[in-house]
Amino acid sequence: MKGAAEEKGAQGANARTNAAASADALTAAPAAVDCGTAIGAQSTFTIIAGPCAVESRTQLAQVAATVSELGLHHLRAGAYKPRTSPYSFQGLGAKALPMLRDVAAEFNLRTVTEICDPAHADAVADVADILQIGTRNMANYALLKTVGRLAAVRQKPVLLKRGMAATIEEWLQAAEYLRCEDAAVLFCERGIRTFETATRFTLDVMAVPLVKQLAAATVLVDVSHATGRADLVPAAARAALAAGADGIMVEVHPDPAHAKSDGRQSLTPAQLMQLCAELTPLAVACGKKIV
Repeated sequence: MKGAAEEKGAQGANARTNAAASADALTAAPAAVDCGTAIGAQSTFTIIAGPCAVESRTQLAQVAATVSELGLHHLRAGAYKPRTSPYSFQGLGAKALPMLRDVAAEFNLRTVTEICDPAHADAVADVADILQIGTRNMANYALLKTVGRLAAVRQKPVLLKRGMAATIEEWLQAAEYLRCEDAAVLFCERGIRTFETATRFTLDVMAVPLVKQLAAATVLVDVSHATGRADLVPAAARAALAAGADGIMVEVHPDPAHAKSDGRQSLTPAQLMQLCAELTPLAVACGKKIV
């Protein structure tokens, strides 16, 4: 009887300890992630903009010029593109990396691009300021370990997109593979697959405050993939800002109708300028500045 009582008491103590740890996690303030500029600072709302994929230096430079003109700091563009169909444009691969490096240097921008294969990891890390893990690789644990170690050594954060069919718990556990290697993690909600077909995916807006609470983390929203439609991007961006996101990722192409990938969801440079103008008063109301 005494042993059972002691065991019950120990279980109660463990439960109280776990509850206290959970409470600490819920109240901890997310720390800003430094990648040359701070992402996740309480007073800023970061916009990471650029084409889905690097198609040419001219195409990339046209977008980068607008990003720089707007006073933004981060350029996104894919060199390696994992696609659902093997017949779709897969990106320029290694040829895109020097274009991304040179254009970013010309316009003084930080770069975000995806690592899809451990074989490309070092080459991508030589160019990118933020290393991206895409939705299809969220559960690629070998890749997560490799990128986590690389990010820790290179002192570069990892942007981890949520798997298109992943629960929040699965997403958080994937991040632990990176954090176990001492990598700084940026979470990116990019929409999940549901029964709805009117949009490409369904934006889980409530994932933003949940992950910020549960992981004390910086959370961004990919408003282009979540909607799959350029006309819905502004509304998704406003929702992300209002929900407490630290920033958004948005696809921009100088000629979306002729883009080699994801043209339907890409804004033009002029539309990006309009989006920033529309978000500015809302950001001010939320006590933030768009950067």
